Amino acid sequence: MRPPKHNPTKPPENPMFVCLCLSGMNAAVRATVRVGLYTGAKVYFVHEGYQGLVDGGDNIKLATWESVSMMLQLGGTVIGSARCMDFRAREGRMKAALNLVKLGITNLCVIGGDGSLTGANQFRTEWSTLLVDLVKAGKISNDEAKTSSHLNIVGMVGSIDNDFCGTDMTIGTDSALHRIIEVVDAITTTAQSHQRTFILEVMGRHCGYLALVTALACGADWVFIPEMPPDEGWEGHLCRRLADQRARGCRLNVIIVAEGAMGRDGKPIGSEDIKKLVEKNLGFDTRTTVLGHVQRGGTPSAFDRILGSRMGVEAVMALLEATPETPACVVSLSGNQAVRLPLMECVQVTKDVTTAMAENRWEDAIKLRGKSFENNWNTYKMLAHINPPDTKSNINVAIVNVGAPCAGMNAAVRSAVRIGIIQGHNMLAVHDGFEGLAHGNIEPITWTGVSGWTGKGGSELGTKRVLPSKFIEEISLTIAKFNIHSLVIIGGFEAFMGGLELVTAREKYEELCIPMVVIPATVSNNVPGSDFSIGADTALNTITSTCDRIKQSAAGTKRRVFIIETMGGYCGYLATMAGLAAGADAAYIYEDKFGIRDLEMNVEHLVQKMKTDVKRGLILRNEKCNANYTTDFIFALYSEEGKGVFDCRKNILGHMQQGGTPTPFDRNFGTKMGSKAVLWLTEKLKEVYRHGRIFANTPDSACVLGMRKRALTFQPLAELNEQTDFEHRIPKTSWWLKLRPIMKILAKYNISLDTSEHAHMEHVIKKRVSMPAPLMKKHKEEVEEEEE
Repeated sequence: MRPPKHNPTKPPENPMFVCLCLSGMNAAVRATVRVGLYTGAKVYFVHEGYQGLVDGGDNIKLATWESVSMMLQLGGTVIGSARCMDFRAREGRMKAALNLVKLGITNLCVIGGDGSLTGANQFRTEWSTLLVDLVKAGKISNDEAKTSSHLNIVGMVGSIDNDFCGTDMTIGTDSALHRIIEVVDAITTTAQSHQRTFILEVMGRHCGYLALVTALACGADWVFIPEMPPDEGWEGHLCRRLADQRARGCRLNVIIVAEGAMGRDGKPIGSEDIKKLVEKNLGFDTRTTVLGHVQRGGTPSAFDRILGSRMGVEAVMALLEATPETPACVVSLSGNQAVRLPLMECVQVTKDVTTAMAENRWEDAIKLRGKSFENNWNTYKMLAHINPPDTKSNINVAIVNVGAPCAGMNAAVRSAVRIGIIQGHNMLAVHDGFEGLAHGNIEPITWTGVSGWTGKGGSELGTKRVLPSKFIEEISLTIAKFNIHSLVIIGGFEAFMGGLELVTAREKYEELCIPMVVIPATVSNNVPGSDFSIGADTALNTITSTCDRIKQSAAGTKRRVFIIETMGGYCGYLATMAGLAAGADAAYIYEDKFGIRDLEMNVEHLVQKMKTDVKRGLILRNEKCNANYTTDFIFALYSEEGKGVFDCRKNILGHMQQGGTPTPFDRNFGTKMGSKAVLWLTEKLKEVYRHGRIFANTPDSACVLGMRKRALTFQPLAELNEQTDFEHRIPKTSWWLKLRPIMKILAKYNISLDTSEHAHMEHVIKKRVSMPAPLMKKHKEEVEEEEE
């Protein structure tokens, strides 16, 4: 389906409105409005949520292109949100229906939590009877009722708790994690100085997602979440664990508590209760911090802006395709894929979690939260609650960082080391990349040796771009000398290339016939075999926050265009995604060829833009997008063509994109990647152990661990040859290129949007394959009743 291009003279066929709105919600509002206008629809704001819908009047206002400008960097929601008792009563919903009918609105986009979305579905279900009552009361005519005979509903979930089943992430969650981690980082510095125990209470009355991911991201000693209360006698276990950590030399203890945490007896476990326990039993200097509503505020993260923008576009597509028979749907995220799910199925599974918790079925509650939550919980349990075994495996696993440093590398090393130790392996740290491996710059690394690494940027092991080909013989000798049985390579394109060179050299050097795994870690996000690389999210947030400041500067001076050069080599990921997150007018990249005609079109677009109320421009350029159209050339061209209309400034962001502390996403992603890599190596070592020795020479014994669409997968390095453009150090295909038209539409370019690969309606019951049999049957019956 190709929606019609924006045409102001065409009468609107698809009126719709946006209502309700947390950090990142404004991106969803902006995208919904602009894509709605692009299709030729009228779009309305409903201010103050359902209350504004009931009250009508000035609360329901026509939205314009300019009215959603400069919204991306704002937290909260500019159209307001309010709890509404009136809408819970049929009389209130009848008033809301009257207001919609009078404006000819038949499409409703709701951004909120499960309560708001359930209310929207109820509104849709009783729509026809509300119209009948309004006709009887003489408030609308039969013709008006016929014109508005059915109401289409699509939802987007906005909740910092990430408590809605069916989506990996809700809008606002990532931004809340940014606020929490900022506080954790600030607290841990003083706590380490004074040898303190810190107890941090985060939001999550019914869902422990924020607490769980925070615990993973900061390497907490203990986490309390509502879905899995601690076992009986946890008090003694907690105190023993804290004492054990201190005995190992750790100067800091961190405990994370969700506000809804409770014991197996159903009694709440609060931060003050834990503080008294630790002080009484251990005598540790202990402090508590309750974050409260600071988690809800602040500038939205790049992830939330992109998520909100993608969800907004998909919501409009869903409304355009909806029929009277289409169930109300919610737009969700699965891996990096946008999916549509029946709204009430998601609501029902969300309720099933509450039921499972009330019935003390804790394992079911974890599974019902979804694969992402379950994986986080299992990773946390392995890293925090299992003591290293007394018996050793006599396996030596070496870890090396390769290529340019990036944030999140240390988190991957930490989890790989600790999971390896838990498996009984001896873990070896290789310093300074493949060169260090060749020269034997290797030492054992211990559990406490990686304490506090999750929050450190750069590479604690040291890293170099040097490839192994010139050191192959030395590397093989080192592997034999240190008796290395498997290798974890963490890095960017050089790590991928280096892994390939080692695999190729297996024919000549038997010592290289060991299992290897490459974990992609680079700001460029250009490693074949993975949709995401560790470090790219941190770099993306750095670029986005810089663009925010620059746009603010431009807004103050008026009629100014900024041209910003980003990193990435030949890969345009950072430029494209930062353009989407910051609201850029254009992003020049190598993968999307452009010429002088395109540059002229962009300049003309900005000239026209300066005639509106939005008198500023933002252009991003990937550093190697074109050898001739350099940043200086584009700056000179824009400066010349914009004379008398706008002036130009340029910024080259440089290596600041590689630095800084890792974002919550990169800490969590790195932690899970490191863990999964070592567990895979452990199983692979069992497969290749023959006659008292390890010999691995099959393609599947050397893999890239990557995120592909919805899952972490292992792909043989040799198989990725065909998918790689080695000259330009990029994959031949990239999923994010499909998002570029969205950026152009949101910047008001009159282009066609190919939606041939739009999200299709899926069913939650298919996604919950691990649901317990009795619950599966009950859930299926409820879904079938709802569909009838």
